[in-house]
Amino acid sequence: MSKYLLLPFYALLLSVPKQKPLFPSHLLFSKYQPKFLLIRSLFLFMAFLKWVLLIFTLHSFMPTPISSNLSLNKEALPQIPLNFLEFSKKPEIMDWMVNIRRKIHENRELGYEEFETSKLIRAELDLMGIPYKYPIAATGVVGYIGTGKPPFVALRADMDALAMEELVEWEHKSKVPGKMHACGHDAHVAMLLGAAKMLQHNQNDLQGTVVLIFQPAEEGGGGAKIMLDEGALDNVDAIFALHVTARVPIGMVASRPGPISAAMGFFEAVINGKGGHAAIPQHTVDPILAASNVIVSLQHLVSREADPLDSQVVSIAKFQGGGAFNVIPDSVTIGGTFRAFSKESFLQLRQRIEEVISKQASVQRCNATVIFDERSMYPVNSNNKELHEHFRKVAGEILGFENIIEMQPQMGGEDFAFFSESIPGLFFFLGMKETEGAVHSGHSPYFRVNEDVFPYGAALHASLATTYLLQNPTKHTSPPEVSYRDEL
Repeated sequence: MSKYLLLPFYALLLSVPKQKPLFPSHLLFSKYQPKFLLIRSLFLFMAFLKWVLLIFTLHSFMPTPISSNLSLNKEALPQIPLNFLEFSKKPEIMDWMVNIRRKIHENRELGYEEFETSKLIRAELDLMGIPYKYPIAATGVVGYIGTGKPPFVALRADMDALAMEELVEWEHKSKVPGKMHACGHDAHVAMLLGAAKMLQHNQNDLQGTVVLIFQPAEEGGGGAKIMLDEGALDNVDAIFALHVTARVPIGMVASRPGPISAAMGFFEAVINGKGGHAAIPQHTVDPILAASNVIVSLQHLVSREADPLDSQVVSIAKFQGGGAFNVIPDSVTIGGTFRAFSKESFLQLRQRIEEVISKQASVQRCNATVIFDERSMYPVNSNNKELHEHFRKVAGEILGFENIIEMQPQMGGEDFAFFSESIPGLFFFLGMKETEGAVHSGHSPYFRVNEDVFPYGAALHASLATTYLLQNPTKHTSPPEVSYRDEL
């Protein structure tokens, strides 16, 4: 900008005709000399202001570049997170993330059906010049930023919606009946794209490769496992992911080392008996009575067989049988979920559920078939201790260490566990609770996303990946270089 300030002087020199002086010489040396000198000075000063005003006006209409020359080296390590946060708060970045999130929110798609969401993601990656592989796990996208060489670190965002009707009345309410982004996955995609934009603007300074994981089917579809099986994390050394939560105030994060969410699974059992009239039960084999005994016995698995210090859950949430007050049905179907914080406890619980259902049914002269939904089986989601310490340092620089909560493990399942079981991983919750208003947790038809949280999520993503690459030199000797866009 400083070079433009010289232009008024050049302009004044060029604007003065050489053959005609601005002021006649006989006036300059007369008794009126002081007045004319004052007038001449004012004239020159006003001309100078005119040109300065013109330069500043033209400069104000010039497009402002959104890139920021961040210093991504070890010397600047403590400043990197704050620089990313400042950059992500720029209006053009913030508005861009909000617009992406709202587009996805209006056109939500269920697991393995995220074709339009995936198309939007790929279009934005194309505009940024980021190479990617597609499709992975039907609709998934894997992008690459940096050298294309090790070390490799991944950032993950899930992108599927839920099969429920949105009851929030606002301008960008779902245009698809019976489907809603009620868990914040639309926000996850927007923040990861925001991080991608910042990282791409600084790609030449990255000390390795950042892998962007846009994952389908987190909500019960096991999309992470399919992506893993199809090579999404090949050569990747570590992976990070966030999840928005309305239970934690905005400007705060929550996580913990070790298990953060439980292994989980669903099961269904069909108990077959012999139906008949309810007035003559002696001529029937009552599956409702058998199912009732099964449900009570299943509760003993936790209260009498599990170590009280080893948290486990067995819950029956489905009971279907009969359609009349005076008819005992031929069969009853029950279903539920089971959870545990270790692989051993989880497998033991699964085995005992099948045994209890089968044998309790036989006690009541019934037979039972037990079906476990293998696709819904998620392992324990456990945070790597070293990555958790790395997360604490980065989050502390951005938010302040007093705004990091060490949370208790939760019984909810998360298929990020497939990633963290395969390679070191770190999963954390990003607070977005507002000071006023009702709190509606995920999977509620009244769930809302506080979009003010976007700069924090994008900055955390970008900072975690960048600083990890700086602090972890290459581990692989000859991985494939990544420099392509691959659409199969």
